[in-house]
Amino acid sequence: MAHIQPITETDETVTLSRIDFERLVAAAEDAMDRAALHQQEAREAAEGREAARADYLPADLVKRLLAGESPVRIWREHRGMSGRALATAAGVNAVYLSEIERGRKPGSAAAIIAIARVLGVEPAELVE
Repeated sequence: MAHIQPITETDETVTLSRIDFERLVAAAEDAMDRAALHQQEAREAAEGREAARADYLPADLVKRLLAGESPVRIWREHRGMSGRALATAAGVNAVYLSEIERGRKPGSAAAIIAIARVLGVEPAELVE
């Protein structure tokens, strides 16, 4: 990375040029990507490649996610569950779950956490 030259500095702030700021952001993103890659490689080494990748979504489901379809519906279908079965297991009303899946309601934090627990994913995976 090129040398970063502050424009001004105080005890609490540093002013950078736009290009230096963008370089820092890019370097931080690259570092996070490398860390995630190393973490996945370690997981695959410990669990085996197939087991570590068992929860990956197939390309067709990823395309549906990218097209804006409900992550709750995608993960529910990926787990082979009906809406009613997921609602029962998560302790949420089936109509409420349907409204979440159709994008009519965002779902409360408690509902998303419960649904995520049943689906075996992080709650962040279920919010758009």
